[in-house]
Amino acid sequence: MEQSCGSSSRLRFLLAVLLFELVSAAAAAAITRDDFPEGFVFGAGSSAYQVEGAWAEDGKKPSIWDTYTHQGYAFDHATADVAADQYHKYKEDVRLMHEMGLDAYRFSISWSRLIPDGRGAVNPKGLEYYNNLIDELLKHGIQPHTTIYHFDLPQALQDEYNGLLSPRVIEDFTSFADVCFRSFGDRVKQWTTVNEPNIEPLGGYDMGYLPPRRCSSPFGFPGITCAEGNSTTEPYVVAHHLLLAHASMVSLYRRKYQAVQGGRIGITLLAWWYEPATTKPEDVAAAERMNDFTLGWFLHPLVYGDYPPVMKRNARSKLPALTAKESARVRGSFDFVGINQYGAIYVADDPSQLKRELRDYSADEATKYITQPFESSRHQSGLGLRNHDAPWALRKLLEPLQTKYANPPVVIYENGAGHEPDPSGGLLYDDEFRSHFLQVYIEAALQSIRNGSDVGGYFVWSFMDVFEYIFAYQFQFGLIGVDYGAEGRTRYARSSARWYAGFLHGGELRTVAPDGSRASS
Repeated sequence: MEQSCGSSSRLRFLLAVLLFELVSAAAAAAITRDDFPEGFVFGAGSSAYQVEGAWAEDGKKPSIWDTYTHQGYAFDHATADVAADQYHKYKEDVRLMHEMGLDAYRFSISWSRLIPDGRGAVNPKGLEYYNNLIDELLKHGIQPHTTIYHFDLPQALQDEYNGLLSPRVIEDFTSFADVCFRSFGDRVKQWTTVNEPNIEPLGGYDMGYLPPRRCSSPFGFPGITCAEGNSTTEPYVVAHHLLLAHASMVSLYRRKYQAVQGGRIGITLLAWWYEPATTKPEDVAAAERMNDFTLGWFLHPLVYGDYPPVMKRNARSKLPALTAKESARVRGSFDFVGINQYGAIYVADDPSQLKRELRDYSADEATKYITQPFESSRHQSGLGLRNHDAPWALRKLLEPLQTKYANPPVVIYENGAGHEPDPSGGLLYDDEFRSHFLQVYIEAALQSIRNGSDVGGYFVWSFMDVFEYIFAYQFQFGLIGVDYGAEGRTRYARSSARWYAGFLHGGELRTVAPDGSRASS
């Protein structure tokens, strides 16, 4: 009798769980873009170096990424000399965006295309290209969301004064932004100053696997030997200069352009969510510390005018101090915050790192990664890359933005799923996994909005296949595929592009079959 009652209870429990899942699935399926607040923007993005190609055409001069790839340092010794060739094919791409139903397209301006030497004369052909792109977007009813700096510093400034390591770069950033605001601000109403300033200092100046390849022993990425650098101090100095450059650009825009042009300006941060590997208090504290070291590195001074206390405590004198004047300029220097979110990373406490006499940024974090970004749980050929959907990570990320950082307006500027290309060269048309990934994150964004988060936009990374900064052409995120084996870089729509188009044209987030399974396209 007891066994029968127990079985009956378990059955009722299982039926309740199944009913909950069916109801949840139906509710998710019923979501349409009309459920989002009025004015919410759906888009997709790319960046100049990653899609434009035409690396030395029409007066453009090298960026640090041109130099890096031409020296053979990129994955597979690849370059973005041609990439997706958007410089020559932008009209075709804008037509595809229009057919997809995008509200907006996020792109960046190549500094060394617009101002080839980093300062001084403006390149007329560069000016013409960006004017043409912006006008083409607007002609098709697509908002331009424009990033001023997306990693591609002019090589001329790197050669002249070591680029981001010098405070001189702040003035040159501001002059570059002035040209952008003056030339394009009558039509561009959404500006981002800098993309992911909380990651460039690490890859380029601590681990040394990205340009300009600076690091110092015993630090640096395994197998990387840097000719020069100081991993213990330079990441903090570079981030400090990027923060001040951002504040200077915002100050210029607000003082000289915003009232007339009516746009908004912000900054975009890489925002993995760090989750404790266990419920131990020390691991919970480690995860919070990691979120402070990555997102708080910039958000804390932007909201409060100073770096996070845990960073000041662990990095000590290596972390530059903000003067009273700098603090006042930095604090509040944003109209919105862009976040690039790809999932969660599990971490554990590692206090032994703080006992080391010589420490880099990673040691100052005093944590240990239990999982790695884009780590696959499967044994497979190739790189073994995969990003696991974790929509709860987006929801958890947005919670402290509400409670800890005064609930700033947020635009999700990057979110997407990658795949490794077929080694035989076959093209991937069916990417249901990507449609599913985007669906659960869009649903999570809506849940966060209903819980009070001020999220105003969602952009897929990426609109089309691009040269990925870390993986080159071996991990692709595009809604639109690019046949890199074809001379004309042929574009083709994947099933995720058709699904996104259906959603943007008023369709449901996803359909639910009678058995409760979810179809993506």
